Amino acid sequence: MADADWSDWMVAAQRGDAAAYRRLLAELERWLRGYYGRRLPPGTVDDAIQDTLLAIHEKRHTFEPGRPLGPWVAAIARYKWIDRLRSMSAHRTEELLDGTDPALSVADHGDAVGAGVVLERLLARLKPAQARVVRLVKLRGLSIEEASRLTGQSAALVKVNIHRGLRRMGAMAQGSSDDE
Repeated sequence: MADADWSDWMVAAQRGDAAAYRRLLAELERWLRGYYGRRLPPGTVDDAIQDTLLAIHEKRHTFEPGRPLGPWVAAIARYKWIDRLRSMSAHRTEELLDGTDPALSVADHGDAVGAGVVLERLLARLKPAQARVVRLVKLRGLSIEEASRLTGQSAALVKVNIHRGLRRMGAMAQGSSDDE
């Protein structure tokens, strides 16, 4: 954790500095992805991150300047993790019998899961700025302007990073090395 930077950014955000707040949220999202990635099933990580960032946003006025932000964030993340675990245990699943009942049949999602794994591997090989905007705009459906606000990149840079990222992913998928 870059706690000193985080604390400085939070204090600046409390004073109304939107750029510092964007930087802080971007760093916290990256940290939370690792935190929850080790503790929760992959399909629940994004929701846990969003819940935590929302809680941080709603409670930002309670942060005391001069104190480290890391433990404050870690406490919120831990409580949200516990909430997520409780929610998961409350929604237990039951085993399907033999699968012969057409009303209970489930489509095979193997191809989609495999494609998702390949996509994540390709994204992991991009520059972080490129991967982030590709995820935001192409996978999550945000606009260029929304991605610009979230990442601190200009709208033009978001477009360039998407173009370069997609081009590099295509080259990697075809087996050539397009290192930028």
